[in-house]
Amino acid sequence: MAASTPDNSIARYLAQPHEVHRCVLLYSGGLDTSVMLKWIQDEYEAEVVALCIDLGQPTDDFEAIRQKAINLGAVESLVVDAKEEFVRDYVGPAIRANARYQGTYPLFTALGRPLLAKLAVEAARAHGADTIAHGCTGKGNDQVRIEATVMALAPELKVIAPIREWQMGRDEEIAYAEEHGIPVSSSVARPYSLDDNLWGRSSEGGVIEDPANVVPDDVFQLVTPPTQAPDTPEDVVLGFRDGLPVSLNGEELGLVDLIQRVAAIACRNGVGIMDNVEDRVVGLKVRDIYEVPAAEVILNAHKELEKLVFTGRQSRFKASIDSQWADLCYEGLWYEPLRTDLDAFVANASTMVEGEVTIRLYKGSAVVRARTSPYALYDKNMATFDADPTFSQNASPGFIELFSLQSRMAHQIRQAKTDR
Repeated sequence: MAASTPDNSIARYLAQPHEVHRCVLLYSGGLDTSVMLKWIQDEYEAEVVALCIDLGQPTDDFEAIRQKAINLGAVESLVVDAKEEFVRDYVGPAIRANARYQGTYPLFTALGRPLLAKLAVEAARAHGADTIAHGCTGKGNDQVRIEATVMALAPELKVIAPIREWQMGRDEEIAYAEEHGIPVSSSVARPYSLDDNLWGRSSEGGVIEDPANVVPDDVFQLVTPPTQAPDTPEDVVLGFRDGLPVSLNGEELGLVDLIQRVAAIACRNGVGIMDNVEDRVVGLKVRDIYEVPAAEVILNAHKELEKLVFTGRQSRFKASIDSQWADLCYEGLWYEPLRTDLDAFVANASTMVEGEVTIRLYKGSAVVRARTSPYALYDKNMATFDADPTFSQNASPGFIELFSLQSRMAHQIRQAKTDR
């Protein structure tokens, strides 16, 4: 299928075919981007620099991916290890913000996309490219996240989105790959689209698109199904400092290593499977299957520790901040100034989020069992039902009279009006 001509009256950053000479392709080695690598060369007569970014995808063979791009005609094939940057600048702030879109999805794909786009911009400038290409469809969120970032960081660069332009379905892509000798792992029988990094994995496509269908067992390749998890519970202790996890079972670890180890423990205990229906940026309501082992454990522990050290007012206010932060991330507005403003509040509040949380993992559940902090607002002497001279229970009636004053007055006035 020939390249269409993007309508610049809709978006000026879209590249016209004659403007594409050297293109940086965000390349994963999967079906979409492998087909794109060949298609861009043929339809645009352009050179392609393949850029594969390591965000901690647990099963990827990056040397094989690099070589596959060369075999498909890329003039250069780059692999960038961005795990440390990913956890430091994206996952870390998300942990502090208890980031879950619509209260469930822990944003692992949404967190990775602005970093992919940022690194693509850097690669384009370093390798003399005029265009960035990505494998997003016109129905998804990732097109928004990547293109908004490119426009914010490099307005001089153009963008092409071949899948959105050609409107080729997955079956057609598979057929194209077979016709051109492109090796891919998807098939018509098992057409799942996978995306993963350190923070989680998503599966889309095929029968799992319809929320009325039961998810087949072959979807789950990361987390052990809860029914097959060990019969004995496993407790882990996470240590936090400044709102970030810093230790596992008493051992201090860097964040990348810690996330990977927590994920391994959670996976074998069946923790982190999520069958989710959510609202995309473009307005579609969709069903996604997520495997988020590390995120499920760490976010649960972090939120419980906040409860121990925050005042009630802090907790209620921060919940609204967390929700707004998650929305901005999900919507691809990483460079919206409001996000950095919210980060400033979250970082300041997190200075008191220190301590240890014990979580029990058992057949799919991650339940907090204990929590301690040097900054806990819990006082055992005050909270106990035993006699305590530091808390005057005799003062409670006066407090109740004053605390309920306005509510009682308002009720009486309204009742008098009703009785007239």
